[in-house]
Amino acid sequence: MRVVAVIGNPNRGGRTTMVAERVAARVAALGDGSIEVIELVDVASQLFDWSDRSVAELAARVATADAAVFASPTYKAGITGMLKAFFDRYGTNGLAGLPAVPVMLGGAPHHALAVESQLRPVLVDLAAVVPTKGVYVVDSEMEILDDQLSEWWVLAEPPLRRLLT
Repeated sequence: MRVVAVIGNPNRGGRTTMVAERVAARVAALGDGSIEVIELVDVASQLFDWSDRSVAELAARVATADAAVFASPTYKAGITGMLKAFFDRYGTNGLAGLPAVPVMLGGAPHHALAVESQLRPVLVDLAAVVPTKGVYVVDSEMEILDDQLSEWWVLAEPPLRRLLT
């Protein structure tokens, strides 16, 4: 099983990446799989060049994965423009059938619904299958991340297992 974590953070290797990798590891463990991490910051200057082959190849790798984790920090109560620009690479139903987990990080608990109201609808519009509640992590609570992910996993694991195995 190949799980791709797509990180829409303009800062490489930050907390968003760490959370996405940990979520992807749980998903990949369902099928003894591997994880591929795509940091969109690495191709930021090419995201709006529709002829760019490297971004097209990344988009194809995501669409053909067994599962994907899409992660973004919360910017103005929504996803980053970088992640949105990457989603724009897909046509209608461009992620059809792809099991997906939405992940967002934010500075305050009052943005917790952003993962469900901003990121999930984009994934569903692209026809990805989103069988679980998304993951939202408050930056100041990173020290309890493993506990939070364990609580999320109790409810997320059964539908993901059914879908992926």
